[in-house]
Amino acid sequence: MRLSSAVKPISYLKAHASELIRDITANRQTLIITHNGEAKVVVQDIHSYERLQETLALLKILTHSTQNMKHGKVKTMDDVFTSVEKRIRAFKNEKI
Repeated sequence: MRLSSAVKPISYLKAHASELIRDITANRQTLIITHNGEAKVVVQDIHSYERLQETLALLKILTHSTQNMKHGKVKTMDDVFTSVEKRIRAFKNEKI
């Protein structure tokens, strides 16, 4: 999508709200709304927004993992599986 076609003034949004919503939803576009000549708001369909939020969450997890690795806060696979097995056994014992 070309950025030049995705920028509209707030007056255009006011006059064409239903049409814009229909187009944004159908085409999964992102629209930038300006106010007094400055970009102020981004409008996008809910599916694109949810996908963006999921991507950001994954990036945060990756960043956190990388930081942990740099600081030596890691466990071996054997330690992880042993810990998980202990938790499962404890959980099963509580249920009985």
